Amino acid sequence: MSRKPVHLALYNAFADWETGHTTAWLARFGYEIRTVAATADPVVSIGGLRVQPDLSLAELRPEDSSLLILPGGDLWDAGDDLAPFARTARAFLAAGVPVGAICGATAGLAREGLLDDRAHTSAASMYLAATGYKGGERYVETDAVTDGDLITAGPTEPVAFAREIFGRLGDVFEGDRLDAWYRLFHDSDPAAYETLNS
Repeated sequence: MSRKPVHLALYNAFADWETGHTTAWLARFGYEIRTVAATADPVVSIGGLRVQPDLSLAELRPEDSSLLILPGGDLWDAGDDLAPFARTARAFLAAGVPVGAICGATAGLAREGLLDDRAHTSAASMYLAATGYKGGERYVETDAVTDGDLITAGPTEPVAFAREIFGRLGDVFEGDRLDAWYRLFHDSDPAAYETLNS
């Protein structure tokens, strides 16, 4: 089955651990992972990984993508450098293409107004409240939240973030197998291994 690529946003000091489960398992199930940055210049993650982007943000179009993933990173809270990524997320959501945002990326989406009318989560409600956004009453105290095409999670929940993305895309793990995958990788539940591989 042919699928459109999944696009992973990159920026200097992006939190490389937050999207590893997501991208690894999507790639294993046949999704091409394409990296996108503000320019074609290499990007260095918070862990020191040097990544050459596949395309620039100006080249990215929602109609060419299955999903946009926005990892966290300190730059989300250090000015407006990443605002173009939040605006791109707006275009994706308007086109009906899913967006996943974790950690600091949720604050970027809050500043863009994308969390005002959608259920969401993040590191903590007070973290998002500091952005001045209007969606505080839609904040959910849980590990990860899906509201339509938007998936959000806090920085300590990369496995739950992946679970929500797999559930939204619907063609990686489903039902009992999705639950088993989560229990295996989040809870280290050995009983889940049998269900996952049955």
